[in-house]
Amino acid sequence: MTGNTSDHILQRMMALHPKIIDLTLDRVWRLLEKLGHPERELPPVIHIAGTNGKGSTLAMTRAGLEAAGNRVHAYTSPHLARFHERIRLAGDLISEDALTSLLDEVHAANGSDPITYFEITTCAALLAFSREPADYVLLEVGLGGRLDATNVIEKPAATVITPVALDHQQYLGETLAEIAGEKAGIIKRGSPCIVGPQVEDAMDVIEARAERLGAPLLARGQHWHSHTEHGRLVFQDETGLLDLPMPALPGLHQIDNAGAALAVLRYLGIGDEACEAAMTRAEWPARMQRLRRGPLAETAPAAELWLDGGHNPAAGVAIAAHLATLPERPTYLVCGMLNTKDVAGFLAPFAGQAERLIAVPVPGEANTLAPEETAGIAARVGLPAETAATGLDALRIVSRERPDARVLFCGSLYLAGAILRENG
Repeated sequence: MTGNTSDHILQRMMALHPKIIDLTLDRVWRLLEKLGHPERELPPVIHIAGTNGKGSTLAMTRAGLEAAGNRVHAYTSPHLARFHERIRLAGDLISEDALTSLLDEVHAANGSDPITYFEITTCAALLAFSREPADYVLLEVGLGGRLDATNVIEKPAATVITPVALDHQQYLGETLAEIAGEKAGIIKRGSPCIVGPQVEDAMDVIEARAERLGAPLLARGQHWHSHTEHGRLVFQDETGLLDLPMPALPGLHQIDNAGAALAVLRYLGIGDEACEAAMTRAEWPARMQRLRRGPLAETAPAAELWLDGGHNPAAGVAIAAHLATLPERPTYLVCGMLNTKDVAGFLAPFAGQAERLIAVPVPGEANTLAPEETAGIAARVGLPAETAATGLDALRIVSRERPDARVLFCGSLYLAGAILRENG
């Protein structure tokens, strides 16, 4: 690759540290100091951690804030098709020119000092947010919380912890309590924390840290409730009840994510109409996303195509539960996973529900699990399985066998990104 494009600079940044993940804040603090501490010059920050639901909660919160007339910055990860997706400035994805200039500046400030890709790009996002006027910053944790590169905000307007589940144990700990301790690391003294549904072990840890820091908790089941009634979402907190449309993001698991977003909006004093917009206007790709157009849809015109980037056991349960609510159709999974994931745990909920799994590699990922291994694990949990070279090849197999099938591409956000790129 030639030229000073954002992709070119990002490639250079990948070489600044031998590890992709190396959790510590030392390198981040060093670079932020060189940049003049942009993290101290931000609009009010909503900092969001959790195992599942961070991105969906952020998307609904953003939709509500923007509907109320606010300018909102947002930082999310990973990206699906292009890095630009990670940095949203006052509502718009960062432009190529702005991103290239920003990355150049941050790379020059860092020099050859060791720093991970996520750390240096997070510093770049914070610098961008400090320079563009906005009313709020929505900041999604990358991994964990306590030592995540985003955890540099001294006093956020609020923090959010979505459901904690087993994932990334090699970095965060083997038990739910240990993982919850890492997620709860974003809680700051005096800043309120909105907490989604948690198992008891995780909630105990979160409550203990909040109490130690004097951080007010707004917890599901105690301070707010969300449920469905007659095809509507009902949210209730201490200020009253909201009767709202169901979230635009499909899946019953989105009811709790919607509740967390609404709890944030209500705490910030956002009105009822904007809360309704949070449900109806939110968009978040690769979370039970229906693929209706593009080359893949043209390859299997009679099929019903879905895409989801979930990759841990809790996500498997949620996705399978949503599929069970859809009109009956033969269901096939096209699945690619990384070798760092609990593959059996993710796939087990689909046993007896899916006709077959077709295992594919995750394109461009060194840690992709070989399709033969994915297929072998699928067979062991009760899913008939075979392999294909690509997602498109897998879709062709299904289309020949059952043209009217429901096809879910799943197992990895990186696979989801590849599918979206392939689908234009």
